[in-house]
Parts: sequence; structure tokens; C-alpha cells
Amino acid sequence: MTGDTLAPPLDLSALEPAMPILSEALVVVAIALPLALAFAALVPAVRRAPPHVLVLVPLPALIAALAVPRGLSVLVAPYPFRFTLALDAPGALLLGGASLLWMTAGAYAMAYLRQDPARPAFMVWWLLTMAGSFAVFLVADVASFYLAYALVSFSAYGLAAHDDTPQARRAGSLYLALTVLGEALLIAAFVMLASGATDANPQIRDAVALLPTSPWKTPILVLILLGFILKMGLFPLHVWMPLAHSVAPVPGSAVLSGVVVKAGVIGLLRFLPEGVPLPGWGAVLCGAGLFTAYYGVAVGLTQTHPKRALAYSTVSQMGVVAAVIGAGILNGTTGTFTIAAFYAANHMLLKGAMFLMVGVAMASSPRRALAAAAVARLLGLSLAGLPLTGGAQAEYAIKLIGPE
Repeated sequence: MTGDTLAPPLDLSALEPAMPILSEALVVVAIALPLALAFAALVPAVRRAPPHVLVLVPLPALIAALAVPRGLSVLVAPYPFRFTLALDAPGALLLGGASLLWMTAGAYAMAYLRQDPARPAFMVWWLLTMAGSFAVFLVADVASFYLAYALVSFSAYGLAAHDDTPQARRAGSLYLALTVLGEALLIAAFVMLASGATDANPQIRDAVALLPTSPWKTPILVLILLGFILKMGLFPLHVWMPLAHSVAPVPGSAVLSGVVVKAGVIGLLRFLPEGVPLPGWGAVLCGAGLFTAYYGVAVGLTQTHPKRALAYSTVSQMGVVAAVIGAGILNGTTGTFTIAAFYAANHMLLKGAMFLMVGVAMASSPRRALAAAAVARLLGLSLAGLPLTGGAQAEYAIKLIGPE
């Protein structure tokens, strides 16, 4: 074949005008698809359908996390609602990790729920929690964040209390009570935070930019920290986590520990000012995080129930994330929030996989249980920083934090 017969290089310039539209559509569909399917599942005929859809629903969110340019902003609804979506580096890391875990746990749930008569209700709660978890990583205005946070928080109750045993009802009631408390703290903080802005529903970044000079700075920060660390499970607000994780179905435990607690992480990343030194507040958050990290390990070692032990491990790891964020605002170091998101995303995937492996071990023959337990141990070593693993990379990343 001669050179003059070669096909000309593929010209993709005609697609460039469509790329922003495709990117905007992806971030909208990432939230809208699970939300629409959750409402569709309220129809009896749809509820009886096989749960194979659980594996594919997170796919738009995964593609968005990988392909959508950072810095994209989409105005979904105009003023005065101003429902806005945006994707930055921390949000993309958590969105990508969450979508992978939702897909993996969804595949597990297909087999786990095959004979469960309450499967239709579980699917509705599952899809609502998924939609809320994706939304908290993407929304960019104050009011929409509160709605997304409420959606993921309250829908997760259905996962925790699914088995409807006395233990599940007790754990679900405690979780629900603390969720209501957290929502009350946050709505008070958001009202005071937005009061300094000219818009009724300001962008989060605009409202947070006014925080250092706000006359209500101290009460806002107190309420924000309390509201979000309650979701993260920092001591002494961690009490809901071991109870809920130990009684929830295995796929529910995986997403509760892996994804739902990250709503608190993204809340701190969104509503604390990065690059602005807050020495006292940073020291408090860092101290609370470090204490929780050691406390979670110490209490976790005394547990005999594997899911409860994993829950205390999550308490410990969320303490590390809080300490990283605290160190960042202590010194006003830029880039800290992305490192915290990377560490949290690594925990999201590893801890979710560990819960699923424990579930496999509990439901398998002794030989297969040993193999599943060995995989869970390897995942645990990675979480602890085993060299050449994602956990080691996350541990190394947090060591880079320091004063600029």
C-alpha cells in the first residue's frame, strides 16, 4: 500500500462543540438515573423485576468521574432555585470510588437478595441512597447540597434497618435520631452561612469565601464540624456506626461504611475554607481525628463480630481523614483537600471490598471461607499501608501535608 492511498487521519474537531454538552449530560444523568429508577420501582410491576439493574446504574457516574473535565459547572435550574452541579478533583475522586463500589456491591446484592421477599423495598432504598451519594459529590449550591445530604442520610436508614429484627430496628432508630440531629445542626449553619451572601441560594464556594470574616464565624464552624463529623463517625458521635454496620445486610454494610460516611467527608471539604489558616479550629479537628483514629483501633481489636470490627476500623480511618483536613486548615495548606479525598476514596474501595469478602466468607463452605478471609486480610493490609498498594500511596500522600 502506497502512502498516497493511506486513509487521512481521523478528524475529531467536529465533535468538540458537543463535548461540553455530553459532559453536562453525564453529571446530570449520574444523579437522575438512580433517582428515576427509585421512583419507577414504586410501581409493583417494576419492583418485581430482577435486580440486575443495580450493577449498571452507577455507570454514568463512573464515566463522569473519569471523563468530565475538572472545573465543569452546570446550571440545571435557574434562579431562584439555582440547582447547580460542578465537578472538581476531590469530588471526582469520591464520585469515581463510590460508583465502583456501588457497582461491585450491586453485583453482590443480586445474589444476596435473590430469595429475599423484601428485595423490592431494599432496591428502592438502595437507589435513593445511591442518588443522594452521587449528588453530594456534585452539587455546588448550598440549598441543593442540603437536599442531597438529606437524601443520602435518610435513605440509608432503609439499608440499615432492612432485616427488621429487634437489633436492626434499634440500630436504625439510633441512626435516624442522630441523622435528624445532624440535619438540624447543618441547616442552622447553612442559614447563617448564606445570610452574608447577596443570593438567597448562593454557590458553596461564594458562601465559604465569606466565612473567615463572618460575624457568626464561631457558631457556623461549631455547627458544621458537629454536623459532618457525626456522619463520619468521630468519637463520641460514632455510636451509630458499629450498630448499623453489624445488622445491615452485607451489601448495605459495604455502602454504609464505604460511601455514606463519605457524605461527611465531602461536607467538610466543601464548607471549610481551603488555603485559609484557621489554627484553633484546625488543631481541634486534628486532635479529634487523631484520638478517634487510635480509639477505633483499640476498641476494634476487642470485637468478635467481624462486621462490628470492620465498623470500628472505619471509625479509625475517618479519624485519619479528619486529622488530615484539620492539618490542612491549621496551616492553610492548599491541596490538602484533594489528598484527604484521595485517602477517603482509597478507604471507600478497600473497606467496601472487605465487607463483601466477609459476607462471602460467612456464607461459604469452610474451604472457601478461608480463601475469602485471606483476601480480606490482604485488603486490610493494603488499608494499613502495605508497600506497593493503594493504601501505601494514600499513607504517603498524607505525609506530604505541611506548612507552605
